[in-house]
Amino acid sequence: MCKIGSPLLSFLLCSLCTPLQVLVKEYIDLIISDIMMPVMDGYELVSELRSAGYQIPVLMITAKGSFDDMRQGFLSGSDDYMVKPVNVNEMVLRVGALLRRAQILNEHKIVIGSTEFDYDAMTVTTDKESLVLPKKEFLLLYKLAASPGRIFTKQQLMDEVWGYETEADPHTIEVHIGRIRERLKDNSDFEIVTMRGIGYKVVKK
Repeated sequence: MCKIGSPLLSFLLCSLCTPLQVLVKEYIDLIISDIMMPVMDGYELVSELRSAGYQIPVLMITAKGSFDDMRQGFLSGSDDYMVKPVNVNEMVLRVGALLRRAQILNEHKIVIGSTEFDYDAMTVTTDKESLVLPKKEFLLLYKLAASPGRIFTKQQLMDEVWGYETEADPHTIEVHIGRIRERLKDNSDFEIVTMRGIGYKVVKK
């Protein structure tokens, strides 16, 4: 069987199943995949899923721990990456985070206190006003707000918002963050904190 645990969470263990066939018949919340598998490897699996339009969260677990292997995993469309031996408690935390992010993506809305971020309208709404942000600014803010307390490096934000092949200067991030802060300087629900030498995070007030 491919399902393990409560009916609220379905894991697809890709070394035991034929994923694309299973997805036609079953609703899957999350995929945990190894890289080294028969028929196709984990990179090929995730690429095929994304090409077929499936946005299911994928956690890649592998013995390959080099940066190039990790980079290939993310470029293929994986959402997170763990190197063996895996700490089960850490894996449970990562799975929970992936499922929360998936719910946010499906609903296209984030709420922090009385502030709502609407992805479809690219608006930030409080009980006082509704503000439409320029696309890049909203995407930056939405990425940070989706995981309060989590630090994102400048490179992660550049890759997410501008794309891996962008030639934009990383200083662009600082400019956009500055504009966001100015627009939302009176917001009482959250703030963007600079982690010097690392990146940024959204913190609830």
